[in-house]
Amino acid sequence: MTDQLDLRDLRYFEKIAETEHVGRAAQLLFRSQPTLTGAVRRLEQALGTSLVERVGRGIRLTPAGRALLARARALRIASEDTAREIGDIGKGIAGQVRIGCLPTAARFLLPPACAEFVRQAPGVTLKAVIGHNDVLRTSLNAGELDVVVSFASQESEIVSHEIFADEVVVVAARGHPVFRRRARMKDLLDYRWVLAPSSVGTRQWLDHAFTTRGLSPPTVQIETNLILLLPPLIEQNQLLSFISRRNIGRGTRLEEIPLRETTMTRRFAVTYRKDAYLSPAARRFVDLLRARGKEFFREG
Repeated sequence: MTDQLDLRDLRYFEKIAETEHVGRAAQLLFRSQPTLTGAVRRLEQALGTSLVERVGRGIRLTPAGRALLARARALRIASEDTAREIGDIGKGIAGQVRIGCLPTAARFLLPPACAEFVRQAPGVTLKAVIGHNDVLRTSLNAGELDVVVSFASQESEIVSHEIFADEVVVVAARGHPVFRRRARMKDLLDYRWVLAPSSVGTRQWLDHAFTTRGLSPPTVQIETNLILLLPPLIEQNQLLSFISRRNIGRGTRLEEIPLRETTMTRRFAVTYRKDAYLSPAARRFVDLLRARGKEFFREG
């Protein structure tokens, strides 16, 4: 019977599904394999259907198992949010705000924003996770982050408050051959590039800018998801790149290659799940960014 479903069994099942292996799941959960096997057996008995099947040394989910996995994740997030909400009501304050941030925003926005927030709420701790939009959105949807500073979203399940705009441009190190004459878009393809992975929005926008004009996308010599590496990689390897204009002239030898066709305007927003519980501190952090995010980014 479904009223016999146990949240702990569902959590064990979720980890087994993620790892596709009972042994690895047991190691990650610090439980024995028989404990996890028993959890799956109880769920199957309660639901009256098979949830997993053996494949070599691992397992894979049945159609019923895949459906249960989605429900198990939703129940875990709801359970965690409930526990945090009731705890916050009891304490009157939140213990921690979990923030996800795109690299550019992390570099220029986060330091002054965190300094002001800690000044206002010294008893609250902050956990900051830096990553690209695809990774941050996955963590937000999984309930691992409270708020994310990323690109503005139109998704119905996401609340998105725009806080500032930024421009991404093509750059090269001062003295690069590309500056010997006024460069056209096709001239940029004579050189190699250092760029973010193709799953990242700015990379997709740049590739699209070239292909929609009948040109090949840039040739990538080095691919990295760590934006802090880009200035030295650009300078020391004579590569072109596509980064925020804010990175130019801050102790670097980078110069913009001014082309309207390769100038991307992106709008940053503070976002959170519409159905998520936001602690008092998380709401305060959101309000701070909405009120002063543009100022923090400009001065950071």
